[in-house]
Amino acid sequence: MADSFENHCWKGIVPAEILEIYASYQRETFVGPQPALLAIDLYECVYQGGPVPVLEAMKSHPSSCGIHAWNAIEPTKRLFAAARAAGLPVIYSTSDVRPHAQQGRVTATKRKRNPPDPAMFQIRPEFKPELQDVIVAKQRASAFYGTPLMAHLTQLGIQTVVMCGESTSGCLRASAVDAFSNGFHVVLVEECCFDRSPLSHAVNLFDLHHKYCDVMLIDEVVRHLEGMQLKKAG
Repeated sequence: MADSFENHCWKGIVPAEILEIYASYQRETFVGPQPALLAIDLYECVYQGGPVPVLEAMKSHPSSCGIHAWNAIEPTKRLFAAARAAGLPVIYSTSDVRPHAQQGRVTATKRKRNPPDPAMFQIRPEFKPELQDVIVAKQRASAFYGTPLMAHLTQLGIQTVVMCGESTSGCLRASAVDAFSNGFHVVLVEECCFDRSPLSHAVNLFDLHHKYCDVMLIDEVVRHLEGMQLKKAG
């Protein structure tokens, strides 16, 4: 089990002695009951500049995740297709860019911010929401903070959240920790999560996997969802 538990993107990055320190966290990973798909911030802003290295994309698009965002498109399309085929509720988060939201009144850092362009916070066309889907507009990193997300999940009877999106070290991490704190089983689909920095991506997934979430590969999650679909058909 140890080999499979650590067979993820942090392999070769996290030193052997650190893996030994965290060995007691090893367990079987799984997709829990009554799952929903929660897609964090799959909006246009992070794809700007195209499938190029982040340093190149950021010259004209400072919020871009460059090639890392684009590399996640195909596996995330697979995840969406499997989730919809299995009948999972699909919930998206995006930034609240309404003029009256007045996000600028409270800032935790001195990071430079340009006035938001609402078009940049529309969900990417490959993951276009359907009529029955829920879109949550948030003002902070976590999709749970100050939003009706918890009410939606409760009303749907959800016990597990399968999560994808960005950034692994930012909004995805904050949302995953809040999901865990609210009592949900949390699954992060490795290839469907991304960040500007591969190092931040790998280390944050390592932390979340050993403390709060089950990091699983897209093939594992799709197999589970296909099994759910077969059970329904049977």
